[in-house]
Amino acid sequence: MKSNKKSSPSQPALPAGKREELLKTLKARFENNMNRHKSLEWTKVQSALKAKSEKLRSLNEMERTGGEPDVVGYDTKTGEYIFYDCSAETPKERRNVCYDREALDSRKEHKPKNSAVDMAAGMGIELLTEEQYRHLQELGEFDLKTSSWVKTPDRIRKLGGALFCDRRYDHVFVYHNGAESYYGARGFRGSLRV
Repeated sequence: MKSNKKSSPSQPALPAGKREELLKTLKARFENNMNRHKSLEWTKVQSALKAKSEKLRSLNEMERTGGEPDVVGYDTKTGEYIFYDCSAETPKERRNVCYDREALDSRKEHKPKNSAVDMAAGMGIELLTEEQYRHLQELGEFDLKTSSWVKTPDRIRKLGGALFCDRRYDHVFVYHNGAESYYGARGFRGSLRV
């Protein structure tokens, strides 16, 4: 599996107009959802984004596919801002995907177009872990009608399974499914450090 920590150097920079439009969208979302990042300041987030402009391409992909990325924390050890997909339901353009490439390759017929792990890698983001998903749910109510694949521990994946989460009955549930399965109401949420 290719690394998804950094954008490929062959990818062109986000055009200036698109950069400004994205920053405007992110700023408005940041200011309208202060409960997600009470002690953080937009000017510092924006400075970090401008210093690491290669991350804007990943944030733009999160936005383009319906993720509505927003800041949900700051890592004092690394000095990085943490973004999660904060759309009310799992991002629309990331649904109908199985878990990973192995699962996709194992399907003999009715294959989905992609896998969650491959899509995330192509976007330069990471799938949320179960812990991160639970953190997101502390900031609001998400996936009331949909569900999201989460990063699955190797021991479960080696046995053919994968994990997904949702929120029902005011409770966050973690479930399992065959990694090769895919559904119209299941996608994935990602995280990005800037």
